[in-house]
Amino acid sequence: MIARRLARPMIAGIFITGGIDQLRNPTSKVEKAEDVAPPLARHLPYLPEDPVQLVRINGAVQVAAGTLLALGKFPRLSALALLASLAPTTAAGHRFWEEDNPGTKAQQKIHFFKNLSMMGGLLLAAVDTAGDPSLAWRARHLAKASKHAARATKREAKMAAREAKLAAKASAHKGSTKAIKAAGKALPVG
Repeated sequence: MIARRLARPMIAGIFITGGIDQLRNPTSKVEKAEDVAPPLARHLPYLPEDPVQLVRINGAVQVAAGTLLALGKFPRLSALALLASLAPTTAAGHRFWEEDNPGTKAQQKIHFFKNLSMMGGLLLAAVDTAGDPSLAWRARHLAKASKHAARATKREAKMAAREAKLAAKASAHKGSTKAIKAAGKALPVG
């Protein structure tokens, strides 16, 4: 759909440019990242504790995922990656509730809610299946189809068992009939 082809690069542009800036100039964001780095490192122990490295990693994620989203490659996964990178950025960079200056507080509040709305757009992009059934629907459909197939297999097995039982009875009956005929021929006549 044309809307997706237009919307994805529009969403991705801010992340690509912001990510490049974080890669080139991480020290300008370190002061704000220091507040978020320790709790992030505690919850995600595989991440470094160094705020400069965290800013660079965040920038790399934003450039890579933003580029993929803009190109329409792995759009759901890239939207989730951008969403995951935007949450700590917002928490670190736009703490309007901590500001004393009314002008600064108003600016930070605008940026906070702008990021929040971008998170909403990314969330929509992450669940957009581009018209294909969702994974949940596919799983339910597969489970339902498997259940029907299992029932059909069970019915077929019962029918095969009945047919085998009837065939065995018929074979036994046929064998009995042959034995009676043979015994009848062996009897002396008259």
